[in-house]
Amino acid sequence: MGSRSASDFAVMDFSSQQRFVDGQILLLDKPLEWTSFDVVNKLRWTLRNRLGVKKFKVGHAGTLDPLATGVLVICTGRATKAIEGLQSDAKSYTATIRLGATTPCLDAELPVSEWVHAQHIDKAAVVAAAAQQTGTIDQMPPLYSAKKIKGQKAYAVARKGGDIELKAATIDISRFDIGSVEARTIDGHTVVDVTAEIDCSKGTYIRAIARDLGNALGVGGHLVGLRRTRSGAYSIDACRPLTDVLSAIEATPI
Repeated sequence: MGSRSASDFAVMDFSSQQRFVDGQILLLDKPLEWTSFDVVNKLRWTLRNRLGVKKFKVGHAGTLDPLATGVLVICTGRATKAIEGLQSDAKSYTATIRLGATTPCLDAELPVSEWVHAQHIDKAAVVAAAAQQTGTIDQMPPLYSAKKIKGQKAYAVARKGGDIELKAATIDISRFDIGSVEARTIDGHTVVDVTAEIDCSKGTYIRAIARDLGNALGVGGHLVGLRRTRSGAYSIDACRPLTDVLSAIEATPI
């Protein structure tokens, strides 16, 4: 049997262990500093022990970077056949972008590599620059990304100092709303922190949006905060912390 629809499976049903085998969807609020694979591995280990099996299928339907939190859709058992369809769903994010400071990875995982004073940037300028990125655009993936380059992930090549030839991908940003725009001083440099609400298609890198917004304004930029608030039909309101889900699994009756 090929792919299946998410509607074929239960969501957050801890009524019996068989539900995990038959396949269901778990909605987690990913913890900060955990990779998506960390979450999958922890859930797989817990389910294998709870079900008393050596192998058990668990997968996620759209990765989040370690420094991001929010909606992480997990599929168990037969529901892993729905992952491909779920991955294609549109996503929504709340992002904080720091203008005037650039990092190699485009988020806060690495130190700032370049500072440019951004004290002249106001909200009108940011809104205008964001409008340039709204709609169907070609986006260049970040150098530090999971894109495969000759069989290797781009970030692995980048960390070794190798040459990387990335190709732009066509994406759709249906909403890029600017909220607060606040100047602050860090290490003697004036930066501007921008909050934004973003709705976008599969394959969009919010780190690349931060980079491109900063470049459009001539000061550079990187992502300092990211929270996924929706993935397809699933919103953050329906998600539970990993610790709660693990406890629910341990308490699930036979």
